[in-house]
Amino acid sequence: MGRRGIGTLILLATLSVIGVVVTQLMWLQQASRYREEQVELNREQAMQLEKQFNDRVVIALTDVTEQILSINKDPSDLYDAVKQERPNYFAVTINDTLHPYLLESMLKKEFSRRNIKEDFEYGIYDCFTDSVVYGNYVTVDTTGTDSITHTKLLKLDKDGHYFGVYFPNRHSTLWEEDPVRWTWIFPAIVTLIVFSFFAYSVWVILRQKKLSVMKNDFIGNMTHELKTPISTIALSAEVIGDPDIVNEPERLKEYARIIRGENERLRIQVERVLQLSTLDRDDLRLEREQVNMHEVIELVADSLKLPLQERRASLELKLDADRHIVRGDGVHLTNSVFNLVDNALKYGPEDTIIHIRTSSNGYFEFSVQDHGIGMRKEDLNHIFERFYRVHTGNVHDVKGFGLGLHYVQQIVKAHGGTIGVRSELGVGSTFTLKLPVRS
Repeated sequence: MGRRGIGTLILLATLSVIGVVVTQLMWLQQASRYREEQVELNREQAMQLEKQFNDRVVIALTDVTEQILSINKDPSDLYDAVKQERPNYFAVTINDTLHPYLLESMLKKEFSRRNIKEDFEYGIYDCFTDSVVYGNYVTVDTTGTDSITHTKLLKLDKDGHYFGVYFPNRHSTLWEEDPVRWTWIFPAIVTLIVFSFFAYSVWVILRQKKLSVMKNDFIGNMTHELKTPISTIALSAEVIGDPDIVNEPERLKEYARIIRGENERLRIQVERVLQLSTLDRDDLRLEREQVNMHEVIELVADSLKLPLQERRASLELKLDADRHIVRGDGVHLTNSVFNLVDNALKYGPEDTIIHIRTSSNGYFEFSVQDHGIGMRKEDLNHIFERFYRVHTGNVHDVKGFGLGLHYVQQIVKAHGGTIGVRSELGVGSTFTLKLPVRS
């Protein structure tokens, strides 16, 4: 899919997501408005019912107060004696104390007459102990009253006599705050999932597009890398086929050397493609054997003698690791070391020195330092990705597939090790891999 097609796809997907979100917001707004209207209507109805109940209670308690004054032959008039202290707690001011059973009898009679069918508790304030003496729990259903937990009645900041009546089963809507609106929670979660899926889809599309471009570059590079040695070998073979070449042994020797060199170059490129094939199949099977890493390094150094001579470069080996026996696959570990040293040679200048060092500190550490072109910080985050190649312009006309470092990382990880890099643009790079060693 081309860039225009991907852009169109992302645009249509974005418009679709925006349309879904806008539609959902409109629906939620309408649903929220309807819910607010319903809640307000229910609240008004509850307020009316609660107000009627409170008025009946106040009237009943006022009648009880008048009866108490009449029994005590008290001529005084208690104005506004009944106070609602809490949504379900009422306090009644009186001039003198009275017996709890008498109070209970009057309360039951008045509540029944006012059609107040609610369980209630009552208590009388004792001036001597400065506390509310619990009276009784009066229930509409007389069965099981002994098992009911009694409430500690509220003591008010009053000095005179009073009694309190508490309705434990009443829960006021007039005294409560608005309930939390949870209507938006589920739609918000769904919207978040949609956005996450959309973002992930766009990321996958762009990543696949990037991978497709890298694969196309890989095919182009591979074609060039394989075509060049094949052409050179064919030309050299044609020259060697000339009968008169036997009279020029030096020339024959040179063309034979060219064929060997190009054949080795071709073998290396084919090996790297096979390495990619192995990783793609996710079928990386390692042979577990004892591998002497110092011998591997020396073997790689010996195999690079010809390329080193061509670039007039040299290797400085400082193999100081006292524990250098690793349990792993000798072939893959050799390829990994070769890739790192070969990269240092390709990206370094002529007449350079490549430093190879080893050390051990609970693990085997192998580092390759070059004095080449180095890398930018933004490149360091991608160099181990498959097909990724650092842009070098025409420096040394470096060719490659962008597979070497990805292969090395996978091999090191499969052996339980790690690989890191330090680099500075224009100064050089140092690759360090660590592998667990045998006890």
